[in-house]
Amino acid sequence: MSVLDREMYSEAEAARLLRVPQNTLNYWLQGGERRGKSYQPVIRPEPRSGRAPVTWAEFIEAGLLRSYRRGGIPMGELRAFIDILRARYEIPYPLADRRPYIAGRQLVLEAQEQAGLDPDFWLVAPVQGQLLLLPPSDAFLQRVSWEGDLAAEWRPHDDEASPVRIDPDLRHGRRSAASVRAPSGSTTTLAKTTTTLPTTSA
Repeated sequence: MSVLDREMYSEAEAARLLRVPQNTLNYWLQGGERRGKSYQPVIRPEPRSGRAPVTWAEFIEAGLLRSYRRGGIPMGELRAFIDILRARYEIPYPLADRRPYIAGRQLVLEAQEQAGLDPDFWLVAPVQGQLLLLPPSDAFLQRVSWEGDLAAEWRPHDDEASPVRIDPDLRHGRRSAASVRAPSGSTTTLAKTTTTLPTTSA
């Protein structure tokens, strides 16, 4: 089983780590009804029964959505956009994969346009003949440490200099400081060292 499929957190714990309201996270994960209209989940391909645990991939994708939440998430269009990426990459959680942000920007642009996604929620845009990541998606990319194309760590703090990371292989996915990984593609294995942090620290 891929680390992306590993069940890591309760909804409440994931919401606390992401600093989003739990009902908002549940809406992204499970869908629901708003203003008399039913919406499918944005993150999960299909709703799961009860308060199902949050997997590492779901946690990472929610980390991207939190960057856009100020204006409200356009559930229908965003779901259509992610479904297109799911079909193209043949993976259930394409936004927890590095490829769309690096080598797949043309595909992302086409998917945004095909889904009718509001430009305020685009991940990439053409700028002077180049496809560039927009600030929220670029900030998200910088928060994640990647091993190949898989999200391996997530930085919970907005400060880029923060040493705090969340790693699914350390302390059951709780926050740790001074985690060290070998650079992607390196043949050298570096030891991980961690400092336990209080659960209330940022």
